This record gives sequence, structure tokens and C-alpha cells, in this order.
Amino acid sequence: MFSVLAFVPILLILALLIFFNIPAKKVMPVGWFVCVILAVAFWQIRPLDVAAYSLFGALKGFDVLVTIFGAILLLNTLSFSGGMGAISNMFHGITPDHRIQALIIGWLFVSFIEGAAGFGTPSALAAPLLVGLGFPPLAAVMFTLICNATAVAFGVVGLPTITAFSAIEAEVAAAALSGDRFRAATTAAIAFMHAMVGIILPLITLALVTKFFGKEKSIRPALAVAPFAIFAGLAFVAPYFIIAVTLGPELPSLLGSLIGMAIVVPAAKKGFLIPEKAWRFPEEKDWAPDWRATVKMPEKHIDSSMGMVKAWLPYIFIAVILTVTRIPAFGLTSFIQGLTLRIPNLLGVQGVTYEMQWAWLPGTVFILVSLLTIPLHKMSPQKVKGSLIATGKQVSGAAVAMIFGVALVQLMLNTKENPLALPSMMTTMASALTHVFGAAYTFIAPFIGTLGTLVSGSNTMSNMLFTPMQFESAMMLDLSPVVIVALQCVGGGIGCMVSINGIVATCATVGIQGAEGKIIRRDCIPMVIYVGVIILIAYVMMALGIGKA
Repeated sequence: MFSVLAFVPILLILALLIFFNIPAKKVMPVGWFVCVILAVAFWQIRPLDVAAYSLFGALKGFDVLVTIFGAILLLNTLSFSGGMGAISNMFHGITPDHRIQALIIGWLFVSFIEGAAGFGTPSALAAPLLVGLGFPPLAAVMFTLICNATAVAFGVVGLPTITAFSAIEAEVAAAALSGDRFRAATTAAIAFMHAMVGIILPLITLALVTKFFGKEKSIRPALAVAPFAIFAGLAFVAPYFIIAVTLGPELPSLLGSLIGMAIVVPAAKKGFLIPEKAWRFPEEKDWAPDWRATVKMPEKHIDSSMGMVKAWLPYIFIAVILTVTRIPAFGLTSFIQGLTLRIPNLLGVQGVTYEMQWAWLPGTVFILVSLLTIPLHKMSPQKVKGSLIATGKQVSGAAVAMIFGVALVQLMLNTKENPLALPSMMTTMASALTHVFGAAYTFIAPFIGTLGTLVSGSNTMSNMLFTPMQFESAMMLDLSPVVIVALQCVGGGIGCMVSINGIVATCATVGIQGAEGKIIRRDCIPMVIYVGVIILIAYVMMALGIGKA
């Protein structure tokens, strides 16, 4: 009976999201409330303890929200100041070849925005840019959604992966594993899996786009620029992997894409590895009806008056601050980590202590740089107000979902503290899954992450919900917890290709309605390839004994 009951909150959440299409901000409180009832009625947890575990989770969710708020605030600040318009304008004069434009904007710029802001903003920003360059709206949406996958695990300065680590912090310690070593090994595993596919992902995506949308209906135009596509792939994933291994999960996507753009854009201007004859999509009059926007979008006027250095300066500040504070050799790491807000024994429950390293949170840096951008870009009070209002609207829904979602996870983990000596809900679920799948668990691990992102729209949410279960399953089956948690994080990133929320949001930015099903079907092709490759990598890693507890 308990095996069935443990699954009820998660299955209810998935059902409400998938079959009833109810937003996460409404679903997560329902899931938490059902978990509270089960914890009290069947695990016999004291109501005061339930409240303390839930409050602890809500406060941990607030940590995540600070970063979400800061990232979105900076993006909106740049949008209202004209900085983002100037950055967008930069891409118009590089090359007339649509294939190269797709690789620069749809691969590198998308990855940069994922590293800096995430949460649906990369494709929503890049797709309209590609449409403005002559891309069919449907092609722009497809390309940006697929190519966004590699950067997602380390998106918003590593938030999805950091959330995964936070969700299993106590479980890692209980397994007698070194927390620092586990995080470093898992970060490296995530980066390696993503990097191996990231080398060829731009070429695969380009081949799909030329096949479906080109005049020739062939992959040959993509193969003609294969050397440049692989060069663009390597230009991002090589620094991405090195940064992940040396600095951790916060900077690979942000710095890796910046380095990639610094390499690829000048190379493209010089025609390096680019065929002499430019390739372009058919004229708009020759587009199929479903390629087009179905809703007339308001005309956008790009303000090009701001200088490029000035426009990019806020992001440069972030890269420098995060790099300096994350490298111990600079002597700031210990000091900043020591600036802590601590609330011991929440609601009087012994051992339930909340700590917030407020100065260490990337969101604090984002907020600080946003404030610096106001005088730097000479923003008027009206523009500042507009930025704050837009940020509040975007973050409000995520706030409710995140707070109740983390509260749910923490409650499920802490149901082990019961008078009946029962395992926690999370351990019970893991036991059931290991019994059903056994040795095949490695095969399904990334699909659990993908499913979580597909229905929730967020790799962060997927990791928050499923990483504890994945870790428990790995320990029970004597599999590498490093590899299994990496599969969860990477699978969650891949899920962004077919995330319902992400597809709907990106389609809305280019005026497409009713094409969501077609995009999901087509994006399933690279999704299956991606997952298949990382499963093979996972089996090789485990055969070599990597990350075994």
C-alpha cells in the first residue's frame, strides 16, 4: 500500500499538467497539500514537523527564486534600456547565409541567453531575430528549441544542476560520499555527456531545417557547411567542458557561449570554412501555410544608437564577478560563502535549520548588475518601472510553483522521520522503480528527466522533483550515483526541445498558433538521438567504474 501512496503526489502533479493542462503554479500547491495529508495520515508525521519541513523547503525555494528574479530582471533591464536591441542589431551584418546565421544566433546566442537568463527566454529572444533575417517562423522556432538543449543543465548560472545537488545534499552525506567530490564529478559527467552531443547537434539541427524548409528539401545544404557547423559546435562545447571541470556548474554555458561567439563571429565575417555561395530560405511567397505566422506581430524598432561595448558591459560584469568570486586563488570565495543568513530549528523542530549564503547566490550578482545598468545605460524612471513590472509578472507564477514544489520534495524526503520506522516517500518510490526496471534503470533515467521538463517546462523543476528518486535508485541498484544524477540533469535539458510550455511561449513570440504538435513530432527526432547517445556514454562511464559509490 505504501508503495502506491508514495507515488500519489507526483502522479497527481503529472496528470494535472499533462492531461488537464493546468499551470504549474496551481498544480504544485495541490501536490503539496496531498503530500501533507498522506504524511500525517499514513506516515504519522506530527503536523508541526510537517509544517517545519515544508517551511524549510519553501525557504530553499526562495534561494532559487532570488536567482530567477535577478536573471529576468537583468534581461528586462537590458530590453528597456535598449541594450538588447543593440545586441540584436549586431547579428544583422555578419553574413547573408541563413545557415551561418542560424548557427550564430540559434546555437551560440541561444546558449548565451540560456546561461544568463534561462526559463524560456533564449528561444523567445532568438526566434524573432531569425524571423527578422528572413527565416520561416516555424523553422526559427524549431532550430532555437533544439539547439538550446546543450546549455540548459548549466543555464541561469548553473541553477538546474545546483538545484539537483541541493535536493540530495542530505542523501549524499548519508551515503558517506564527499559532497564536494560528488558535485565536481557529476558536473564533469554532465558536461562530458552534453559536450559529446553538442559537437554535432548544430549540424543535425541544420540538416533537419534544410530538409523540412529548404528549396531542395534535402540535407545537402547543411552538409555543405558541415565543417563550419562542427567548428561552431566545438567553439562552444570545448570551453564549456573545461569551465565545468575547473570552475563548476555556474559558468559553462555563460562563458562557453561568450568564448564561442568571440571565435565564431570573426571567423564568419572572414568567410572561414563557409562556401562562397550563400544559401537562403525560399522567398516568403513560396512558404507553405504552416511555416507562416498566423497572428500579425507588432513591428519592432531596434534602437542601434547604443554602442556594442556598452550594451554587452552588464554581461561582462557578471562574467567577471562570478569568475573572480568562484576561483579560490583570488581569495574571495571563503569570505563570500561565509556571509550567511541562518534560522536554526524552524518552528522549534530540532535539526531543521535553514541557511542562506545570500552573497554567494548568483541572483545577488544579477540584481547588483541590474542596478548598475540603470545609470550606465541612462534609463529613465519610466523604463526602470516598466522593467520591474515586467519582471514581477514573469516571476510571480514561477514563485508559487517553486516554493510549493521544493516544499513538496523536502516533505517527501523527510517522511523518513516517522514513528513507524517506514522509509521515506522518496525511498519508497525508488524501491518500486528499481524493482520494476532493475538492470535497465540506466536506460530509463534520462527519460525521467525529459518527462519532468516536458510537463513542467523547466529543467530546474524536473531536477527538483526527480533527482532524489534517481539518487536513491542508483544506490539501491549499486549503480554510479554520479552517472545516474548526470543522466537526470542531461535528460532534463533535452526535454526542453519538446517542453510544451517552451514551445507555446516561443511560438507566441513569432505569431504561430496551432503548430505545437508538429514541432513536438519533429523535435522528437533529435531528442531520441540525443538521449540514445548519452545512454551509450553512461554505460561506458559505468563500465569504467566512474562515480561508483
